[in-house]
Amino acid sequence: MPLLDRDEYIEQAHFFRALGERLPQNIPLQELLAQLRDEVLSTTKLPLALDFLLGELKHRGEIGSGMKKIGHYFTAFQTYVISEGENERGRFDLRVAFEILRYEAEYRAAGATRPGTFMYQFETLCRNRLRYEAGLDAMAADPIYDDAWRSWLATVRRQIGIVDLTDLVYVRSQHYANDRIRRFGKLDTDEPILFGEKEGKIALANRRKEPLYFFAALQRQLGYPHVPRLKPVDQTPQLIPQLLRRMERLEARVKLVEEEQRGGIDLTRFYTPPGHLLDGPLPDE
Repeated sequence: MPLLDRDEYIEQAHFFRALGERLPQNIPLQELLAQLRDEVLSTTKLPLALDFLLGELKHRGEIGSGMKKIGHYFTAFQTYVISEGENERGRFDLRVAFEILRYEAEYRAAGATRPGTFMYQFETLCRNRLRYEAGLDAMAADPIYDDAWRSWLATVRRQIGIVDLTDLVYVRSQHYANDRIRRFGKLDTDEPILFGEKEGKIALANRRKEPLYFFAALQRQLGYPHVPRLKPVDQTPQLIPQLLRRMERLEARVKLVEEEQRGGIDLTRFYTPPGHLLDGPLPDE
């Protein structure tokens, strides 16, 4: 699968952003796809992809399987994130999945780098507690990575959990190579360098620390993209009607208490009018 043109990623970002914003409005996903089919730029391939996803949604009730079938347009990582969001047994929210893919598409449209893409995708796995094996396999299938990166991703898959991510990054950085050459006069490995000088310094400074600190430092220092988090749904529009109903019930209770103190409650107003519940004549005895 080759990399897509910039306008494709721009439209993908709009697509995922609109899904994330409109899904909490209780609009059916099938209706959303139909709306966005008309919104996105017709000169891109996204409308055709949405037509296919709409058919898959009607047939199977999900879009992850449809994205997998058109792997020439959606990456394996995009498919994996959506599939995890649609998994009813998991706790990964589909709204977060849409936001993650929106930010990734915006980053690609702005000119993504391999180190930046890796850090974004790997932080997605860490922060949302997704499966590392399946996630790294999906990352390795991303067309942005070359053979050297895919080989290193396989190494990360084998050693993650045993070796810290910061160590894995540091030994493949320009900072590590410069340090070895300065100390020993040569580099003792033929493995290609994947990360720059600054990435190596930040990795070294964050050894044996929480991985999220490492990601945050890269975002502050080098402008790497940050992974979005789930924002709580704003309950303000529903809060005022709820308060009004509670006030009405409270006023009714206060009136009953006042009537009882004045000498008793008039129960006749609660009586049902004669014949009110009868829809027809009484049955013969």
